[in-house]
Amino acid sequence: MNFKNTKEYAQNLDQQDALKDYRNKFHFPKVNGKEVIYFTGNSLGLQPKNAKKYVDEIMSDWAELAVEGHFQAEKPWWDYHERFAKKLAPVVGAKPSEVTVMNTLTVNLHLLMVSFYRPTQQRFKIIMEEKAFPSDQYMVASQVRFHGLDPEETIVEVKKREGEHHFRKEDILAKINEIGEECALVLMGGVNYYNGQVLDMETITRAGKEVGAFVGWDLAHAAGNVELKLHDWNVDFAAWCSYKYMNSGPGNASGCFVHEQYHGKKDIPRFEGWWGHNKERRFLMEPEFQPEPNAHAWQVSNAPVLALAPYLASLEYFEEVGMDRLIAKRDKIVAYLEFILQEVAEEVGRDFEIITPKERGTQLSVFLHGQGKDLFHYLMKNGVITDWREPNVIRLAPAAFYCSFEDMYEFGQVLKRYFSN
Repeated sequence: MNFKNTKEYAQNLDQQDALKDYRNKFHFPKVNGKEVIYFTGNSLGLQPKNAKKYVDEIMSDWAELAVEGHFQAEKPWWDYHERFAKKLAPVVGAKPSEVTVMNTLTVNLHLLMVSFYRPTQQRFKIIMEEKAFPSDQYMVASQVRFHGLDPEETIVEVKKREGEHHFRKEDILAKINEIGEECALVLMGGVNYYNGQVLDMETITRAGKEVGAFVGWDLAHAAGNVELKLHDWNVDFAAWCSYKYMNSGPGNASGCFVHEQYHGKKDIPRFEGWWGHNKERRFLMEPEFQPEPNAHAWQVSNAPVLALAPYLASLEYFEEVGMDRLIAKRDKIVAYLEFILQEVAEEVGRDFEIITPKERGTQLSVFLHGQGKDLFHYLMKNGVITDWREPNVIRLAPAAFYCSFEDMYEFGQVLKRYFSN
């Protein structure tokens, strides 16, 4: 597409944008009295304006009904989490029965590994990407130690090639085949938090299954951002946080996927709790656990409804729009952002190296040779909310729900002013 670096052109793109009205459904912070240009939807999404209504409903029910809110509220609390399955399933490419919402991301990965990391003397190794998000590294290493194994011998990292910023699919597949019958689990981030690379989850999943391993995905940066087909890809399990592209609020609840082939099994290892017990018999207080016939069997405790409310509110927008339209807007606005960066770099005589490969979602990670944090602080003070990652990367993630093409243009103007000072 032949883009132009003018305000008029950017405004015209916004007028043609089928999702333009959704920008007004989110709260924007202000800097110097002006709405910010918000590039950190990959860290914390903006607040949907309908979130307060959903929270207020629960607060009112609590005030007026107290304990009876569990059953008498308009959205009864005891089955509040069940409202997510039908709305979330299309976002991650799952059947509604394969999706549940509970806890937070790392907690859920721990719980899922109870079921899907079952080391034996021969098959015990875990394949991950190098420099995975630290929480994943800590979680996996602690799981390995819990089983009495040495992380140094058990965790196998797929590395980037010397001088490259992204992972090569052929290297991941080669490592899976190399480990072969020793591989118990392949667990990777579907979208790399640092460089924004989208891995070929379908092919990697197939390769892991072919050597007899379980395959799981951390979808923190993927859910609500890229196309996912977890059921069709035969993924065993996955989990994601909801506060990035899903806009549910800081530190909020995590979504989980468990493939239907594992549903209804009493003999699968699992840390069990009351809310995973057969819903129809839950209040009979029976001593023997009977799992729910779906992903809810991995629930442990009753739902934290005040936390879930903003997530349910955000999913209202996802249900209205659908992932196909979000992805179409994402591709166009990210392409325009890349164009703006290239135009400004040429105009000011600087090198902005985009280290995100073409396999990407919303995020562009930009290597700022020789600029450092001075530029980052300048952007923040001038109303461009972005994200710094050591040693020298700024992450830019223009979320399709609320970022505009004019934002991309204005960002370019702020960049130019910095280099003209």
